[in-house]
Amino acid sequence: MLDFKLSQPGQDKPSAAQGGEQVIDLLIIGGGPAGLTAAIYAGRAALKAVLLVGSMAGGQIANTDRVENYPGFPEGISGAELAQRFQSQAEHFVTKLANDFVTEVDFSSSPFTVKTHLETYRGRAVIVATGAFPRRLGVPGEKEFFGRGVSTCATCDGFFYRDRRVVVVGGGDSAIDEGLFLTKFASEVVVVHRRDQLRATKSLQERAFANSKMQFVWDTVVEEILGGETVTGVRVRNVKTDETSTIETDGVFVYVGLVPGTKLFEGQLEMNEQGYIVTDAHQCTSVPGVFAAGDVQSPDFRQVVIAAGAGAKAVIEADRYLAEATGPHA
Repeated sequence: MLDFKLSQPGQDKPSAAQGGEQVIDLLIIGGGPAGLTAAIYAGRAALKAVLLVGSMAGGQIANTDRVENYPGFPEGISGAELAQRFQSQAEHFVTKLANDFVTEVDFSSSPFTVKTHLETYRGRAVIVATGAFPRRLGVPGEKEFFGRGVSTCATCDGFFYRDRRVVVVGGGDSAIDEGLFLTKFASEVVVVHRRDQLRATKSLQERAFANSKMQFVWDTVVEEILGGETVTGVRVRNVKTDETSTIETDGVFVYVGLVPGTKLFEGQLEMNEQGYIVTDAHQCTSVPGVFAAGDVQSPDFRQVVIAAGAGAKAVIEADRYLAEATGPHA
């Protein structure tokens, strides 16, 4: 049993329902910027809340080399450090923070039920902030060589490619930011992009084009990852000429978009065609009392500051919902 972390000395533990079952005010699922901010705001609102983080707090931001556009850090900050700061502040306010995975939810009636590997929780309101995860290429060799030359985390694995050539697949912010990080170790970073120009922000593009270690292969897609014990190359195809060729490489880092972490909520919440949870302007989902925040409900921005703001909004709305449904909380 995990210990409760009290937001204030002497604060009561979650209230008990009939039969001794504990029912708390708010369950927050997900430990990225949206979920961590929600935990902070829940504590400030004096809500008894449990934050279910998963394996590691911070979400995608924890694997980002450098964050230069989050307010309050004019010199920039590493993604890992920013995630740790989020978590430290959340731990101060939330009733309980658990590094536990949710395995099942039931939003058919209130109090809502959320099961994890370790416990079953019941909450009067829920915030879903499960974020999104790196999309895979889905080509031959990707699955076979994952962890043996294929990665989606340069900050995790870049060190292993010192003085080697690596391929980065993608052209957005994540691809270029992680590609720049890889230049600290690799002798050459080859960016393979299906378009003829990058989608990354202008400042990242300028840094990438100015870095002598970065090379670019335009209008090209990866069709197969090659290797023996580990990766040795990628077979690519030019989308305009249809010509194929092989790029020799020791590693492949994939950044071709994200997939929302919504599988748990299929049949429970309304989703769009891409699998993102549908919300209104107040973070409300199709189930009254269940809210969503961050990349799990909006693929358009993918910014830490926007996810954090959505987490704050979700708690404010959840607090109003609880006050209307049950009266002011204790």
